[in-house]
Amino acid sequence: MLKRVAVLSDIHGVLPAVEAVLAEPEVKDADLIVLTGDIACGPQPAAVLDLLTGLGDRAVWIRGNADRELVEYRRGLRDSIPDPIGPSAARGLREDQVDLLEGLPTSVTLPVAGLGTVLFCHASPRDDEEVLLVESPAERWAQAFADVDPEVTTVVCGHTHMPFTRLAAGRLVVNPGSIGMPFGRPGAHWALLGPDVQLRRTLLDVPAATARIAGDSAFEQAAEWADYCLNARCTEHEALEMFSRVPEPPSP
Repeated sequence: MLKRVAVLSDIHGVLPAVEAVLAEPEVKDADLIVLTGDIACGPQPAAVLDLLTGLGDRAVWIRGNADRELVEYRRGLRDSIPDPIGPSAARGLREDQVDLLEGLPTSVTLPVAGLGTVLFCHASPRDDEEVLLVESPAERWAQAFADVDPEVTTVVCGHTHMPFTRLAAGRLVVNPGSIGMPFGRPGAHWALLGPDVQLRRTLLDVPAATARIAGDSAFEQAAEWADYCLNARCTEHEALEMFSRVPEPPSP
């Protein structure tokens, strides 16, 4: 049984943000760090993966849709990526790092003190791009959890870049928010699990982080990208409007 688990989601290749969170005392002391996907698609993909692989067995990795897209691009299975920074991120990965992302699971189940059996995934247990929001209707959550083992009492997911907790389909749901691409409020958002749930935020020196990203990244618009993302210039309203246009997965 794990006593404390730190959850880092949607890092999006932002090295200063993930460095700041890993330096937090509670993250350093956690029994395990779970990375719930969309790890590398951003301005510093190789450096972020090198940092995280250095955690060794302290980290559990889950593949997100953006990680899958990077692999597909490098394998010649697609010729474009929806995120404009995607092709640059894909080209910035070494072959061993592509192999790493390709081999990641889409979900992991772990026992956490106070929370029971916890399922960690990226977007939802059934789809790595499904949009589940705090205000999504009860029937939508029930459909998303239809095939989840009854022993699972807590589900942790990311993808939407906005932190929340709620009850849904008889389970506690936790979204830690995004480390590298927060929507609605600046800062690197993450969660600490066990025995309760704490939604946490690590503040960054955004001008310094933006300058560092601009100097390190091969993406031509890295400075503009970092300014927009790290300052959370995508508001909650804009994010919800964007997600409202995403089609729902077909019903089983």
